[in-house]
This record gives sequence, structure tokens and C-alpha cells, in this order.
Amino acid sequence: MTKMIFVNLPVADLAVSTAFYSAIGFTQNHMFSDETASGMEWSDTIKVMLLSHDKWKSFTTKPIVDAHSAAQVALCVSMESREAVDEITEAAGKHGGKADINPKQEFGDMMYGRSFEDPDGHVWEPMWMNPAMATGGPPAEAAVDA
Repeated sequence: MTKMIFVNLPVADLAVSTAFYSAIGFTQNHMFSDETASGMEWSDTIKVMLLSHDKWKSFTTKPIVDAHSAAQVALCVSMESREAVDEITEAAGKHGGKADINPKQEFGDMMYGRSFEDPDGHVWEPMWMNPAMATGGPPAEAAVDA
């Protein structure tokens, strides 16, 4: 079986969050959605479960972190191009999230990344990496002296 990731996120308003994730390219899976949860699919291997606070509390006794004021995780996802990084980040800013909450990561022809928050403050970091980086590192002329 292919390894997959299922990210569970507590959300204050399930309808708002479902609309946000739909607007940035996720598809709702109605088999895993009800009035307490919304199953959202981004790819065959990346799934996000948006959970109402009451539903979230049924899984843990730990308090829900206010992601607007405290960071717990940054979800870095690969994109097929620099343009795709820009598109999802800008869509997030237009649909209830905040674009560029951290400085852009600009590494020439090697890597490029931006960041955004969803309506609940969860941090996403879409990034593009030159395929050569993923298969063996930068070309010798692009190496940086330490």
C-alpha cells in the first residue's frame, strides 16, 4: 500500500473551513463528512480531516492551540512549479486565509517556497524544488560554500 498522510485539524467553523479548502484546490469526500467533520482530499496520498472543536475533543484531552498566536506545526507540501506555489498561496489569501505569513523562500533555480494560514491559523508551506535536488542534490556549480 502506498504511504499516505491524513492531517487532522481542529476548526472553529466547519462550513467556512470546508469552503476555504475547496477554494484552494481540495475536494470534499462526502463519505467522510458530516456535521462534525469534513474529509478533504488534495491528492491520492494527502487527505485533510477538518474537525469541529467538539469532534476534536473526542480524540484528545489536550487543549486546542490557538494557531493564530502559537505555532505547533507547519505543513510543507510540494508543488509542480513556482507558478503553482504562487497560485495556491494567492488563492488562500483571497478566500479567508492569510498569504505570506513568513518570508518567501527564494533559492534561485534550486527551490522556491511561500506560506499561508488557513482561517484557523494552521500554517501551510507550498514549495517547489528543482527535480535535480530531489534526485541527487544541486549541480556542482550551484553548491554553496559553508
